Amino acid sequence: MAGLPGARSGSPGSAALDGAFLCSPLGGLMVAQTVLGLLVWALIADTTYYLHAAYSWVLFVSIFFWILTILFFVTYLFQLQLKFYMIPWSLVLMIFNAVATVLYISAFVTCAAAVQPTSWRQWDYNRRAAASFFACVVMITYGVSTFFSFRAWKGFGSNAATNQVTDHA
Repeated sequence: MAGLPGARSGSPGSAALDGAFLCSPLGGLMVAQTVLGLLVWALIADTTYYLHAAYSWVLFVSIFFWILTILFFVTYLFQLQLKFYMIPWSLVLMIFNAVATVLYISAFVTCAAAVQPTSWRQWDYNRRAAASFFACVVMITYGVSTFFSFRAWKGFGSNAATNQVTDHA
């Protein structure tokens, strides 16, 4: 798990708060994804989204990845990944971020294409437009997380052979 903060600190039997993870790029991006993802689904949920089927997809993607991001964040924050050392966490996180990026691209495009001004529901238009903007920003944060996760998975900046030995020890 090269490159992932807190990957080797602490013992596998204890769950400890990893403050370094919060200061890492992946930790900061997860915080941003959580906040921005919440904004996306809250803005859509506060409109009459059921009148346009496209917003159901945006709502699904945003809530689904918001929940999973929180679960990954808690896992890394409390170093719970150390208890499940047999799972290749850097690969799992990279796949998660890549899938989130692709699905958020579809959600962003869907949301942006469905935004239409109506004279009688101006607040819906504003919320949907804002949701489109935040969906784009969340999509970018997941893309950047995919990049950092890929680097961690490949072990850039460290000795990959040593990491393989210490990850499984």
